[in-house]
Amino acid sequence: MPTTSLKLPEELKQRAVSAAQKQGMTPHAFMVKAIEQAATAAENRAEFVAEAEAARAALLKSGKGYDADEVHAYLRSRVAGKKTAKPRAKSWRG
Repeated sequence: MPTTSLKLPEELKQRAVSAAQKQGMTPHAFMVKAIEQAATAAENRAEFVAEAEAARAALLKSGKGYDADEVHAYLRSRVAGKKTAKPRAKSWRG
C-alpha cells in the first residue's frame, strides 16, 4: 500500500486521536475509514446528481410529469397498507 503524508492542524489531529481511541482503533485506521466514508459520500452524491439531471432531461423532453399531491396521496396510502393505483404522468405543457 503506498504511503501518503497528511498534514493536519494539531487540534484536528488530537480530535482524530481521541475519536479513534473511543472507537478502539488506531488513529491511522480512523483516518483511513474517515477518508473512505468521505469518498463514498462524494461518489454517492455525484451519482444522485447525475440521476437527477437525467430525470430532468427526460421530463423536459417528454413534457410529462407527476402531480406532487397525487404522488404524496399515493405514498400515504401505500404506507398505510392500502392498495392504490399509481399516479399517471400528465402533460404539463400548455
